[in-house]
Amino acid sequence: MQRALFKFAGQVTVLAAFIAACGAAAAKDWSVAAEQGALQDVLKKAQAGDVLRLAPGDHDGPIVLDKAVTLTGAGTARVVGDGTGSVITVTAPDAAIIGLTLTGSGLSQETLDAGVKLTKTAHRAIVRDNRILNNLTGVDVHGARNAVVANNLIEGRQDLRMNERGNGIYVWNAPDLLAEFNTIRFGRDGIFVNTSHKDTFRNNRFETLRFAVHYMHGNRGVIENNVSEGNDIGYALMFSDRLTVRGNLSIGDRNHGLMLNYANHSKIRDNQVEGGGEKCLFMYNANKNEVTGNLFQGCPIGIHFTAGSANNAFRENAFVGNRTQVKYVGSRQLDWSTDGRGNFWSDHPAFDMNGDGLADTAYRPNDMVDQVLWTQPSAKLLIGSPAVQLLRWTQSQFPALLPGGIVDNAPLMHPPARSVPNSGVQG
Repeated sequence: MQRALFKFAGQVTVLAAFIAACGAAAAKDWSVAAEQGALQDVLKKAQAGDVLRLAPGDHDGPIVLDKAVTLTGAGTARVVGDGTGSVITVTAPDAAIIGLTLTGSGLSQETLDAGVKLTKTAHRAIVRDNRILNNLTGVDVHGARNAVVANNLIEGRQDLRMNERGNGIYVWNAPDLLAEFNTIRFGRDGIFVNTSHKDTFRNNRFETLRFAVHYMHGNRGVIENNVSEGNDIGYALMFSDRLTVRGNLSIGDRNHGLMLNYANHSKIRDNQVEGGGEKCLFMYNANKNEVTGNLFQGCPIGIHFTAGSANNAFRENAFVGNRTQVKYVGSRQLDWSTDGRGNFWSDHPAFDMNGDGLADTAYRPNDMVDQVLWTQPSAKLLIGSPAVQLLRWTQSQFPALLPGGIVDNAPLMHPPARSVPNSGVQG
């Protein structure tokens, strides 16, 4: 009996291999001329597994990929929409769009017209090495699982106002999406996530946008090694839990480099925010996060910490050259050191007598005068008065007079060594 079972199993294996070989042999390469109607005609004849090689020149869109085919243009073919709907809509799983220029979508925000639309049945789709130009939305990943959007140049409509444009990559309910090595510019948001979990965004570059990454209601996502330059906000993480945000760079983003709004239980590590904006880091009701190894440099406010944010662990961050290192309006006493190690503060004049790398005195970024100025801005007129200077001197000599707020009981003498993120994306 056992010998018969082994024989049957072997036959099944051979049969499966034969069927797979037949399927591979049946796959066909199609050469598609750049002529009116040629692409639509070939799509009707093609079968799952076929490769459609588009000749250099313009091919008519919009088109629908309802079979698992590969559409490739070797960087010289364009698919041009007629100004309605999406240029390419994918409804089949395992389809691929590679090496094309895609342009000419419609302008409907209601239907999210896009260069590429991946519907909820387009699982495992690949969108790679394309130039997706002058569409409302670049790539709309609308319910497709395990999709890959990689190494594309995505540019929005510069003839529209920023809030009228679509997003570079729009993500809705698309678990396990990988978006990497893309350059995204001139849209509304670079990547906008609306209710999608376990997605990964890495090694992308974002320029001239509202938000580089706008992440809402997306848990357990990874955002790493991206570069945001010259946007309103770099990385806006909202209403999400258990994110990993590491190795990202924000250069000259105008409002916030990094914003956490109702983002909890997340790891914010080894990111770098370099000036230009109002706040390097803004934390609003963000709780139980680990903020470790980050550089916040050259902002009017290094970190604005407010709205009940609690139980966050700060360790080995560097606050360098910010006009105000910390803005915290509250009466609680919060220790920003963890396991005997705090953060580096460029304005902390201290000594290290025992050579352990830790300052001998605690760092308190805010005093009573700061509290008054934040709640009563008109008091800035008195900032140079003898009374204010006396109050500040008195507090420095008698720490018991200081209000509740942030204190680092183990400040570092030197900023931790770290490398600058390098996205390696195409220009």
